This record gives sequence, C-alpha cells and structure tokens, in this order.
Amino acid sequence: MSNVMGVGILGCGNISTAYMKLSKIFNAIEVRACADLNFNTAKKKADEFFLRACTIDELLAADDIDIIVNLTIPAAHFEVSKSILEAGKHVYSEKPFVLSLEEGQILAEVAEKNNVRVASAPDTFLGGAHQLARHLVDNGDVGKITSGTCFVQSPGMEMWHPNPDFFFKPGAGPMLDLGPYYISNLVQLLGPVKRVGSMTSSAQEYRTITSEPRNGEKVKVETPTTIHALLEFHSGASIMFGASWDVWSQQHSNMELYGTEGSIYLPDPNFFGGEVRMTNKGSFSNGTPAWPHPFSVANDGENANYRAAGLADMAQAIMADEPHRCSLEFSLHVVDVMTTILKSGEQQQFLTLETSCERPSALGIEEAQALLA
Repeated sequence: MSNVMGVGILGCGNISTAYMKLSKIFNAIEVRACADLNFNTAKKKADEFFLRACTIDELLAADDIDIIVNLTIPAAHFEVSKSILEAGKHVYSEKPFVLSLEEGQILAEVAEKNNVRVASAPDTFLGGAHQLARHLVDNGDVGKITSGTCFVQSPGMEMWHPNPDFFFKPGAGPMLDLGPYYISNLVQLLGPVKRVGSMTSSAQEYRTITSEPRNGEKVKVETPTTIHALLEFHSGASIMFGASWDVWSQQHSNMELYGTEGSIYLPDPNFFGGEVRMTNKGSFSNGTPAWPHPFSVANDGENANYRAAGLADMAQAIMADEPHRCSLEFSLHVVDVMTTILKSGEQQQFLTLETSCERPSALGIEEAQALLA
C-alpha cells in the first residue's frame, strides 16, 4: 500500500490556496487535482499549483483521488460531502461541516455504508499553542479546570469583505463562522459539553457594506450577531462564551482557563500559534512555558500556519487504521454545541446536548513531527 493518499480539492475559492500551498509540507497527502462549479476557476488554480483541473464528476470518479476536500460554501457542505461519500471517497470538509445534527447523522450513516471516513476543519487546535495548553491541562499543572472565558468580538465583515452577504444568513453569523475554532478547542481541552444556555440578539436589521465594489449596499441580517452563552462540560467545568459582530472595541482575552491551582491564558484559537501563559495561585512569575512543538514555528511570515494538519492526520490514520483527530464524532458534537446555543437563545432556556464525543488524542511533539515531510 502506498504511503501517500491522493487528494482532490472541490471548490477553488480563496481558502483553496492555503490547502494547495501548505499540503506540501506534510507527509501522507498529495494534492493532485481540483474542481469547481466554474471550470475556468479550477483551471486557473490548477495551472498555478501544477494540478489537474477536473469537472466535479471527473473528480468524484478519479482513480488516483482517495480524499476530497470540500471547500464549498457552508450551505452546500452537506450535499457535496454526501456525494463524495457515495462516490466511495473520504471527505475532509471546511467548517462547519454540516449545519444541523440531522445532516451530520445522515453523513455518518453514508460513510459507514461506504466504508469511508469524514473529517472536518478547524484543525487549528492541533497548533503548538493549543497543544501546549492541552499538555498543561493533562499534566494537572493548574489543577482541575473549573471555569473559564472565551471571547471573539468585532464590528463584523462588511467593512472589508467584497461580498459579505452570507455572513449574516442562517448557517453563518459569529457562532457558526467563528465558533468552530473556539468550541473545538474547548472540547479538545476539556472534553464534551453537557448543556448550554444563551441569550442571542442582533444590533441591526440591516448592515451597510463599506467595502468595494459594493460600498453603500445593505445586507439583511437573518441570524444572531451577538451571542452570550454559558457552557457546562461533563468534566464539571463551566465556560462563559461571548461571540459578536456588534462590538467596535474590546479588551477581553481570547481564552482563559481557571484551575484549582492556577490559570492558563491562551491565544486566538483561529490560529495555530501564539503565546500561552500560565500562573500558579495568582503568581504571574510562571510566564510562558517552554515547549518546542513544531507547529509553533513561524512558517508564514510571523505566523505559525499549519492548515491541512488535520487532513494529513486523517490520511496517516486511515493508512494505519487508527482514529483521526478531526473526526466526524468530534466535529458533529461541536456542531451540536453551536446549534444548541442558538436554539437556547430562541427558546430562552438551558438545553442538554444530544451528542457526546471522546477528546481527540493530544498531538505531542513527536506526533506532530511525524506529520511533517
């Protein structure tokens, strides 16, 4: 059996560049072809990265493609992933991989029937910073985690994105667009969520685009743009989570975990790297722990960017017949948490999660090095 799995990219928008570029730094995967609804878009991307341009049907039927990366818009993720699985190929989807628990359960059935796997971004929780935090949590360096906070707040997307409409429709908003990074990291650190309660709102009925070329156009807001949630974990920890596109300025840390013996301060889980600080019983003298994780090394300007790490881990796990870290079970629980938070806001009551999951295995220094070419 080959030690490399052939990868196809379906959807050649902006994010495809990162996968095509960064996949080359990993073992176990080789991007060979790409497809898009617009064949000319696929051809342009294929020429740029020396790939084979395909129609969608050709990609689904290609003998040299084992895994297809689904980079279509979130509203299309379910149908596209289902077609990939029915073609007998593994699927790695961008986040969120589905927009409802029911869609994820259907994909699980189709995957089992066809003996293929599903994985989903985000894989930023595999980054050096967040695996260091996992290392500290697992070692009990700050005792038992009992509570914490995380915040992702900004004015929104209409100031810089040329076509921001979809950000304000059901299936997006700050919860489903940015929440996957935060909820995934919390679940890999603390385990599954037991129940949630939230308050949701929108500051404006319409958003005015100020970016070009649509400066002055208005977008109707169809999903909550401010969410205040409380998450209770099976571990006993409770985390306060704030996500908003109605905030012009804030000074909250991205993520803080409070333990019985100290605290851990984490960087933005939207990224792989950043500084992790730890204190013991209120003393800041502990500072930044030293831990030479390879996914902490800057490789994209000043940033550590290892997008496709989850894809490489999936391929390696398939070939070794082992569990992969960005699994369907894990990703579906994250979707369940986010959609239940939104439902809780609508119903104005605490709701118990329908799903659970195992924490993904930690990605230590040696395991991360084994993923790199």
